[in-house]
Amino acid sequence: MIKRLVTFLTGLLLVVSTTVQAEGRNPDTLKVALLPDENASKLIQRNQPLKAHLEDTLGKDIELVVTTDYSSMIEAMRFGRIDIAYFGPLSYVLAKSKSEIEPFAVLVTDGRPTYRSVIIGNRDMGIESYADLKDKNVAFGDQASTSSHLMPRRELMNNDLKADADYKPRYTGAHDAAAIAVQNGNAAGGALGEHIFNYMLEDGRMDKSKVKVLGYSDYYPQYPWAMQSDLAPALKKQIRQAFLTIEDPTILENFNAEGFVAISDSDYDIYREMADILGVNLAQQ
Repeated sequence: MIKRLVTFLTGLLLVVSTTVQAEGRNPDTLKVALLPDENASKLIQRNQPLKAHLEDTLGKDIELVVTTDYSSMIEAMRFGRIDIAYFGPLSYVLAKSKSEIEPFAVLVTDGRPTYRSVIIGNRDMGIESYADLKDKNVAFGDQASTSSHLMPRRELMNNDLKADADYKPRYTGAHDAAAIAVQNGNAAGGALGEHIFNYMLEDGRMDKSKVKVLGYSDYYPQYPWAMQSDLAPALKKQIRQAFLTIEDPTILENFNAEGFVAISDSDYDIYREMADILGVNLAQQ
């Protein structure tokens, strides 16, 4: 009798477990990570309208999270400590290689879901062109950053400047820190996302009399929003719709966006190819 009861309970637990896995997770609180490419407090403050929109649309508590750097964000996604994340393209590719996640939305600016990097130089040091960066320090953000590392490195390579051989790369951890390093003369040149450079000009952190725009990278697919694949299908659908239907001008202005459109993993194959060309080992990032 006891043996039959144990067998029955074991089977019941298996059925319940299988059902829960099929239905997916549906937590009361969703942890939403913001890309740590600027000061954390500024990011949290600026994204309060997004938090309110998601809480209202999804009917759940939203906790905004800013990790210390790109790597810790990737690891947090890998171990399920965050549910939704706003990734840079390269950090998304890295996270995807280690996690069961899926991209679902990308912002649109100037009518397109693409963006570019800006490369700047210190005026007082006489940096007027890419060629002037020869044998100098060049500041990048995080090594896992796309627009503050991968894209500008490709641009410099296209102009006959290879990292380590022709200039000395220095990593500051964040886009704004790379720009400030150039402005303060701690680096001859530097690179960051054009949108963040524009934010810094607007809020006064960047003085255009001290830095010169040397050039821009090509346009590449924008920063994706991604979510854990084990979330409940109905919840994932709600999350997609919550982003694709954003019309609040305050939220859109914070992202310098006109709206959001759907995206798929294959759209980011170009970054995988770029990393291969530059010799960036994704497995070691």
